[in-house]
Amino acid sequence: MFYQSELSFLCDVFKKSHLGTHVIALSELQSVLSDSDKTEFFEHREPLWDRLPTMEPHTVYRLTDSFELCYRFLLLPDTDIPTVFYFGPFLNSPFSQKRLLEIGEQHGISPQKQRYLTEYYASLPVLPDGCHLLTMFSALCERIWHTPAYRVINVTAAETESDKPVSRSMRNLTASDTLLNIKALERRYAFENEMIRAVSLGQTHTESQFRSAFSVKHFEKRNTDPLRNAKNYGIIMNTLLRKAAERGGVHPFQIDQISSEFANRIESLRTLADSAPLMIEMFHSYCRLTRNHAIQKYSPIVQKSILIIDADLSADLSPSLLASTQSVSLGYLSTVFRKETGMTISAYVREQRMKYAAYLLETTKLQIQTVAMHCGIMDVQYFSKLFKKHHQKTPTEYREAHVFHAI
Repeated sequence: MFYQSELSFLCDVFKKSHLGTHVIALSELQSVLSDSDKTEFFEHREPLWDRLPTMEPHTVYRLTDSFELCYRFLLLPDTDIPTVFYFGPFLNSPFSQKRLLEIGEQHGISPQKQRYLTEYYASLPVLPDGCHLLTMFSALCERIWHTPAYRVINVTAAETESDKPVSRSMRNLTASDTLLNIKALERRYAFENEMIRAVSLGQTHTESQFRSAFSVKHFEKRNTDPLRNAKNYGIIMNTLLRKAAERGGVHPFQIDQISSEFANRIESLRTLADSAPLMIEMFHSYCRLTRNHAIQKYSPIVQKSILIIDADLSADLSPSLLASTQSVSLGYLSTVFRKETGMTISAYVREQRMKYAAYLLETTKLQIQTVAMHCGIMDVQYFSKLFKKHHQKTPTEYREAHVFHAI
């Protein structure tokens, strides 16, 4: 496909925004369906499976199912076999608790199970019409069809009312909550692990990926007082970010200063509206603390090298390229880098890639070859050899040992 790089880039952006993306050959549809796991809320059949075989070219389908979950899908051009690209679910606008209760009643979800539905909706991205992600999708459509004019067909809930039925465990009042609890914990741990990693690397720019976590709607409410709930959630968030900064190598003394300050500000909250801005400020403050502590001791040339490496571990990070990027000789950069960090550039890159590989194996179900590619290593056998040398386990063994944290 002539647009493969653009499609891959869009998928990467969507995934960082916690938006599911899929590229599926129609011939593989049945096998994909049969291999799909059941979710904690819905049966495994997606709401658009029946629609896909009848899709027309140069057309975007906008689907909103009976749960008011939104999807977009289209038939990709210039492929050897008919192939579909779709993304979702997402919300078109934030949901009120009142509307979620109505949806639960409409679909026979017991009041005892309603909190799982609420948590599920809180984890979904909100994409209002005209937002930058949908604008990027429109740009891709214009690119692949060579025209700004293409058809858009709305598929309404009435046409999909039999789709995506609620699972029996959600409808059945007496069914065990074990699976639902495990799925909820997995999703929460995976989300928290992503945020901890971002703070440990000082990635302030990732704030938008975790914006939903800064809302009190994201966390289970255990108190009838909304403000007390917000304060309790703020305390939990402060603890998570503190641990993230510690993982990033910040000294406990420095962490304690900022942690104590935010603990006092959390308890001093007077209105619910002040909660989310305070947590966003906490995220930025801990990121800056980690970033400043981690690289401030290095010279500017080493700082920039580290920033380039940490920004994209899948890129070409050869020492010669890093040197040319900064207009210095390879020998000079290599000498300064080793003197200040205690390791060669190649060793540092390898260290960061193996850390990232472990993170992906713990928190995703990506194939080993895909994990290797995200770490900038195209040879999966070489990747496995490096990983085992670094972690004393093969990638498969490591994932099995951390299976609870996989999404």
